[in-house]
Amino acid sequence: MNLNKVMIIGNIVRDPEMRSIPNGQNVTSFSVATNLVWTDQSGQKQEKVEFHNVVAWRRLAEIAGQYLKKGSKAYIEGRLQTRSWDDPNGVKKYRTEIIAENMIMLDRAGGGGDWDGGAANKSVNTNKPQDNFENSDQTLNSEEEISVEDIPF
Repeated sequence: MNLNKVMIIGNIVRDPEMRSIPNGQNVTSFSVATNLVWTDQSGQKQEKVEFHNVVAWRRLAEIAGQYLKKGSKAYIEGRLQTRSWDDPNGVKKYRTEIIAENMIMLDRAGGGGDWDGGAANKSVNTNKPQDNFENSDQTLNSEEEISVEDIPF
């Protein structure tokens, strides 16, 4: 059995960047910071920040691009994917990303985002694994598509 599952809660580090790839699908990338806090042997509080690259596709990309802002708090669920490329000098580069499959915006009204979060958390789940850069020609079935009118915020 294999499992590739990631769940993080953190703050959006920079405003999401949304673009369309040549086949017309939307993709949004952003970073999320998570903190690990512990007390060392001398009793001093220590903290380490991790930065996670996140990629969302299709409708989830549109929602993330529209509602997430720098400083927003979000729960991101997805899978890890590492891609590679050669830089202009011919050096192989690698980047590990979380391919988002589910997102819950955790901010409340007046929080880091510009949307009116109200008293409830807002969740978006496409219930379908998202494409990667090499396999981006699949489309969502209409019954899996989330309409803007269906979003309660």
